[in-house]
Parts: sequence; structure tokens; C-alpha cells
Amino acid sequence: MSANIQAFTGGFSDPVFQSQSVFRMLMDGMALPGSIRAIEHDAGQPDPLGAAAGAIALTLCDHDTPVWLSASFAKSAVGEWIGFHSGAPITREKAEARFAFVEPGVTPSSFGLFSLGTQEYPDRSTTLVIEVAGLGEGQSFTLSGPGILQSKTVEIAGLPEAFLRLWADNRPLFPRGVDVILTAGRSFLCLPRTTKIVA
Repeated sequence: MSANIQAFTGGFSDPVFQSQSVFRMLMDGMALPGSIRAIEHDAGQPDPLGAAAGAIALTLCDHDTPVWLSASFAKSAVGEWIGFHSGAPITREKAEARFAFVEPGVTPSSFGLFSLGTQEYPDRSTTLVIEVAGLGEGQSFTLSGPGILQSKTVEIAGLPEAFLRLWADNRPLFPRGVDVILTAGRSFLCLPRTTKIVA
């Protein structure tokens, strides 16, 4: 299937119900950081975007939320697909993006290049949706912070090497800073900016 055709196919079969369902899962995921959830609804997203990332894009993006894409996504039908189904504009400027979608194995050079929000409007920061090789498998990480009773251990495969350093720089910025959603296939877990991560 050509990239042009891929851009105009897929989408939720029942957009209102399915986007509400995914939105509730995301809100629960942000309230309980590190809990792995699986999205059942098929978004029909084009390669190389994963199923969870595609469903999240259809749920959160709209004409008021500029989207930034990493290189492989930007070269594919992903940008046109997100634009067609959600109305979201694609931007090359990280600081303008409300959402950023990052392919597996790629690490942003700095979270600070994205919007970190302001003291008055911390919610205007960028949410990064980062694809990894697997959730519930791979290296163990210990999470702590709001929404976590004492601590929680999660396994993540393919988390970029520089991620922990970037995350350690992000946390002290609170209430500013980016939030991250890690995705792998149909699964995702949320990392709000208040979460501490130790390898």
C-alpha cells in the first residue's frame, strides 16, 4: 500500500467510544505511573507507528495540538495520517509541539528543546510518546513518586541509553517539564514528570 493511500485509511471504527476508552486508560495510567495497559482498539495506523502510539495519537491530537515526529515517522505516512484523522498540524519545531512521537531506538538530544510549559501554565508542555522494544520485559527499573505506594518495579526493553539522564534533568523543573508515554505494540505505560526512575 502506498504512503498516500495509508494516510487516508484506518482510524477508529467508532471514534467517540474508542477515543473515550483510550483517554480513560491514559488518565488512569498517569494517575498510576508505571502500570502497563493494553489498548484493544485498532487504530489502523500506518507503519512504522505502533498500535498503542496510533491510538494515542487519534485520542489526544486535534487541530490545536501541533505534533512533532522523529525522522522515520516524518518520512512515512504517519504525519499525513495523524493530520487526516485528527486535524493536528505537523511541526518541525520541537518547542511548538504539544505531542511528539519518537521511533524505537531514538533519543531526543534534550527534553529541554521541547516545550516545558510555564509556572503559570505547566500543562502547555510537550508530551513525548516514545516507542520501545517491549514493556513487561527487559531491564528492570524502580519507580517512585506520586501515585506509587513506596516503589514499583517495571521491565522495559529498548529504553534509550540517555533516557535516565534526560529524565533526571526533567524532574527538578516541576511543575514545568515534559511527561512521557512509553509504547510497545498495543501496550503503554505513563511516566508523569513527577516520577523518579532508578535503574
